[in-house]
Amino acid sequence: MRRLGNAPLSPLTLLALLALVLSAAPAAAQDPALPDTPIPYSQVAPRKAPARATPAAIAPVANTPAAAATPGEQIRPGARLAPGQPIDPADLEAFVDGWMSDAMTREHVAGATVSVVQNGQVVLKKGYGFAKLDPRRPVDPDRSLFRVGSISKTFTWILLMNEVEAGRIRLDAPINLYLPERARLPGRLREVTVRNLLDHSPGLEDRALGQLFENNARRVRPLELYLRQERPDRVLAPGVLSSYSNYGTALAGAAVTFGKDETFERMAEEEIFLPLGMTHTTFREPRPERRGLPGAMPARLRSDVTDGFGWQAGGFKALAYEYVGHAAPAGSVSSTAGDMARYMLALLGDGTWNGVTIHGPRAAQAFRTPLQRTPEGMNGWPHGFIAYHLPGGFRGYGHDGATLAFHSSMVVAPALNLGVFISTNSAGGADVAGALPGALVRRYYAAPAAFPRPGSPELAKAAQRFEGAYLSTRRANGGLEGFVGLFIGAVDVAVTGDGRLLTVRMGQQQAWVPDGPVGEGRFVSADGDRRLWFRMADGRAVSFRDGFNAATQQRAGFTERLSTLALAAGLAAFASAATLVGLVWRSRREVRQNQIQARAGLIQALQAGLCLVAILLFATWAGGANDVEAIFYRWPGALIVAASACALVLAALTLITIAALPAVWQGGRRVDSWSAGRKLSFTLTVLIYAGFSVLLALNGALEPWSR
Repeated sequence: MRRLGNAPLSPLTLLALLALVLSAAPAAAQDPALPDTPIPYSQVAPRKAPARATPAAIAPVANTPAAAATPGEQIRPGARLAPGQPIDPADLEAFVDGWMSDAMTREHVAGATVSVVQNGQVVLKKGYGFAKLDPRRPVDPDRSLFRVGSISKTFTWILLMNEVEAGRIRLDAPINLYLPERARLPGRLREVTVRNLLDHSPGLEDRALGQLFENNARRVRPLELYLRQERPDRVLAPGVLSSYSNYGTALAGAAVTFGKDETFERMAEEEIFLPLGMTHTTFREPRPERRGLPGAMPARLRSDVTDGFGWQAGGFKALAYEYVGHAAPAGSVSSTAGDMARYMLALLGDGTWNGVTIHGPRAAQAFRTPLQRTPEGMNGWPHGFIAYHLPGGFRGYGHDGATLAFHSSMVVAPALNLGVFISTNSAGGADVAGALPGALVRRYYAAPAAFPRPGSPELAKAAQRFEGAYLSTRRANGGLEGFVGLFIGAVDVAVTGDGRLLTVRMGQQQAWVPDGPVGEGRFVSADGDRRLWFRMADGRAVSFRDGFNAATQQRAGFTERLSTLALAAGLAAFASAATLVGLVWRSRREVRQNQIQARAGLIQALQAGLCLVAILLFATWAGGANDVEAIFYRWPGALIVAASACALVLAALTLITIAALPAVWQGGRRVDSWSAGRKLSFTLTVLIYAGFSVLLALNGALEPWSR
């Protein structure tokens, strides 16, 4: 639910897009002071009950003159405005209109919704394009419901920190203390703490295919059942490093309602949405009511649900509704630009807006206090929020979000008293949503920058220290999804002759240049503000992280490299083809062989057929991997299961041929035995199949029963 590669320019890209930049080492995070005993939350953050206002009464004020510049603040050299100076609403609208028109056309985006707040006012709230195409319905910033993906997590973290402030949850306590019995983590997972969930360091593998999104409302399960049935494996000790986890946030959502007689969805409404007047925001989804599940989306909102689109054959194709309700705390919110403007105003107001409070001052400080010590500009996960490195040296806080069709970003910059929200309803909208907040800050508050940045001759000389194949830690740990993860998580690093470092992932290429001495391993985007940090050991890069800090890209082992898989598959295909050609050639002449050799030859011919079929099926599946819906909703699917089954039988037959090798070489009388050349070719083919099978087994491809 985050942009995974900012996720969906291709189906699986959603699982990997981590893009934002980060820079130096903030001070170690301090936990908010907690009470010694539990106290009612009403005493921590009293609220006034929201009146049943008319839409006009709760509408945010737009285009109201903002406060003057704060005395003493200095304008950045070359910037249009000083940090305390407000943006002119008319100029802002003209800039965003032009920017959105170009970006939406370029990336094939059907519709988008945008809101900008500053100095306590809504200065822009606008819809672009269409919410529906059949019949056409323009985007209404106050009514059109967009899926905001992982921005949903920020509401979950507010509910969690409210419980922390009230003394009902402790950050360093095991999460199991706050979970219903059937959802508790077993074995070594019992060490996971609440803090680990807030900085995405529970040490869990990341699984998504076939269960994170559903296109059939009947497959939506209660949160507790989802947590038990889709429990991932542990791959690292908790707290070692951050690796983005939707499952971890779902656990946090279950924890905040533990022992309470209300659902998570109702809790969010009572503590956040209703107090702020966010009447068009909900975790609920438009499905039939079912016993055992939280209530569905109210009828009054269903007609405002925005369609999601993909770009296909030169036109937009409506995609199925994406149900995420089984993991609601991680990403099921639908909202409008108008409602998100209210939310950003509350975040900028330290949890208070329009006389109501959704979280206390300690939580407000926590959401700007990183839990990890990281280099300047790298996200240290400020209690679940993302810290953004914005142009001009400003810091922002918020979250990105992505489903298969929707891409969103929400960033608040306290130093500018500014908030920006954008959501798009098309699979190609990742770059549009991710770039607008930075583009807006750069236009008004940062000095002009010349792009692209020049390469480094020093880097060109040190190319071998960085080049190679890397693999993301944010992937499944085994089974067929683990095998597919080798392709999704693979990153190739190369250095150009003019001294630019290139990272290539799923065909998408980004260029970087050194940000300081090459040996320190710090890089900045050649055409923006994103950053990379390589970890160096003995003068050689062993891993790197980007600014979002959601995963580590580690040097891939020999058996995990795509080049190794390609070489093994090529050799196996050649051996199979040669075996079948030899079979046809030998059938035309008398062949001398004993009984064991005859049976071994028959088995190897069968292996050749299985090997070619398996490779063909894997290739056919990969060729259809740009069908986002098929990958997620029909995972694992007949093609990849059949390919895995063929490869598994191939591996089993290889064991038989290995066992037969001594008898094959022993033969019998010379006139009744294979020639030495035939024995050698048989042995080489056995070794090729054995190596290919071991490689597939190590990477989960021989498990057709897995998901």
